[in-house]
Amino acid sequence: MRIAAVQHDIVWEDREANFARLAGQVARAAAAGAELVLLTETFSTGFSMTPGIGEPEDGPSARFLAARAAEHGVWVGGSCPEIAPLDGGEDAERLPYNSFVLAGPDGTTHRYRKLHPFSHGGEHERFRAGEGPVTVTVGGLRITPFICYDLRFADVFWRAAPDTDLYVVVANWPAARRLHWQALLQARAIENQAYVVGCNRVGTAGDGTEHAGDSRVVSPMGELLATAAGAETLVLADVDPAEVTATRDRFRFLADRRG
Repeated sequence: MRIAAVQHDIVWEDREANFARLAGQVARAAAAGAELVLLTETFSTGFSMTPGIGEPEDGPSARFLAARAAEHGVWVGGSCPEIAPLDGGEDAERLPYNSFVLAGPDGTTHRYRKLHPFSHGGEHERFRAGEGPVTVTVGGLRITPFICYDLRFADVFWRAAPDTDLYVVVANWPAARRLHWQALLQARAIENQAYVVGCNRVGTAGDGTEHAGDSRVVSPMGELLATAAGAETLVLADVDPAEVTATRDRFRFLADRRG
């Protein structure tokens, strides 16, 4: 399967502007043969914690992803602030989740909610935490998505490893800690013997945070299959679940894991 990570800038808190900018980039990824196209964390708003930034499930961001998936016949995913429905409650008064939404060309939609709000930046005060990993099988490839700060917590990657061929990590990772991003993506691939794709934004956020991109695809052996620097671009690579199986068969490390 060909994967495309769309490394893009984000217009702060302007969904329509971001939809307009990203539609063409998804189209270019599909034209390049990608079957799975990834946008960044909070691709439609930026990493904003402004009260009221949340949207309903199946709101404008999820509809954008679904429309692009249907238009191009590909899977499209990215994260956005979503308020989950609550029976008998007022949804508008609830904190949103940072949700990774994966939309398929057949109209199906899957969600993963960020497990680890970024408390260092106050995300835990504005966003709810999810409950656990989610794995989706697409064309025989078992995909487990995570979001940004989740990358620092190896244990959740470990738990998902037996059922994962490809980890997806979408992010607004700051340039000040770019070496951590690069090292941890490779570490998660090596220790779990699975592909890892990191899709990070570029540009300056509304709060002044700089982002360096450094999107990449890492093989189950930790090799860099495709990388990007600090500009808007597509990162393309082909991944094969058979390579994960072969790597784990040659080096049977996972069976020795404890905890």
